[in-house]
Amino acid sequence: MNISDKAAERIIGLVEEAGPANGLRIRVTGGGCSGLQYRIQLDEEKKGDKVFENGSAKLYVDRRSFLYVNGSTVDFSDDLVNAGFKVENPNVKSSCGCGESFVV
Repeated sequence: MNISDKAAERIIGLVEEAGPANGLRIRVTGGGCSGLQYRIQLDEEKKGDKVFENGSAKLYVDRRSFLYVNGSTVDFSDDLVNAGFKVENPNVKSSCGCGESFVV
């Protein structure tokens, strides 16, 4: 997995503000219109995590979720309408109309 420079900068800023968390976690869970969705939150490394870095920014992915996001890039957008972290996932076959869930 790759972390864009913009996402890395945002992760570092959030971690500095958050306290005990030291990275960003991406999980894939069941839900949404298409069946799968991302859960993104600040967290700490857990046993078995795959850890990806860009400078001092860390991204944690559990083993099950990694099966769905392998090869993805995490980016950050600060647009007024669509601000937030974005997962550019080459494994997605289709997504729902609102873009919140997907199928691999």
